Amino acid sequence: MTESATARRLRITPERLAELYESVLDLLREVGYHALTMDAVAARTRCSKATLYRQWGGKAELVAQAVRHDTPSSAQAGETDTGSLKGDLYALTLCRDDARIERNSALMRGLTMAIHTEPDLRDAFREYLIDPAKEDLRAALRRAVARGEIHADNPAVDFIMHMMIGAFVSRLSVEEEAPTQAFLVSYIDAVVLPALAARTPALPVVGTAVPGHPRG
Repeated sequence: MTESATARRLRITPERLAELYESVLDLLREVGYHALTMDAVAARTRCSKATLYRQWGGKAELVAQAVRHDTPSSAQAGETDTGSLKGDLYALTLCRDDARIERNSALMRGLTMAIHTEPDLRDAFREYLIDPAKEDLRAALRRAVARGEIHADNPAVDFIMHMMIGAFVSRLSVEEEAPTQAFLVSYIDAVVLPALAARTPALPVVGTAVPGHPRG
């Protein structure tokens, strides 16, 4: 169920839906996924538990939808054609500023752990977050192949999602710090693009500027 479909069925405004999702994320930060209950969500969002179950089916889908709402959609990022693979990867990755990345890092770490023990949450994340993100990256790669930037038979193409997730996981695990925009740009330049053997023309970055990092 898409967010717009959810909003129509609930007969609430997009602003109210955004408020509901933000309340769910606040609760997650406070208590974690396993301690989160639909009763607590109903009380925090001033929405009946019956309505929550009717519209989202359960906790897993509600949480996945809330995280998806807080993640830039493909319409905002994945469908942006900057004219180069480098620009597309920047646009896909630099959708959040450093403050938001840091704020959500602990939340995502907890949810990642919960995914390993909760099949419903794993399935919901795959449907609403992982699969759409993979398609965004594949679309960027298809455009790069069409432009002649990379070869379609490059074996690294199959590991693009692993590489991009690795940027976030490794920074948290190895350095115990949330990734910054500067770190993500450096990672794309030093790891992802060389692996893809992409030719990267000097083009301005679309979206948020990264202080202290030369563009192009």
